[in-house]
Amino acid sequence: MCRNIRTLFNFEPAATDDEVRAASLQFVRKISGFTRPSQANAAAFDRAVADVTHAARTLVDALTTSAAPRDRAVEAERARARAERRFGAARD
Repeated sequence: MCRNIRTLFNFEPAATDDEVRAASLQFVRKISGFTRPSQANAAAFDRAVADVTHAARTLVDALTTSAAPRDRAVEAERARARAERRFGAARD
């Protein structure tokens, strides 16, 4: 999965607009194959990012759960621990 496409639902504090846009940008980059589109494709690329951002925000805002919200700091620590197990200790 792309590095900025992360679970955005059920966190405290809630996902920011910047986080939703970053995930949307990574999604559009992945499916288009462009990191940065050419000038000829820039308008379509930017429109796709805006459309996906809107759809993602609508989805995240509409979802409901009875589960307690997850803590971002705890989830980040778990991700660091998984990465350390997978790739070894960080090197200076």
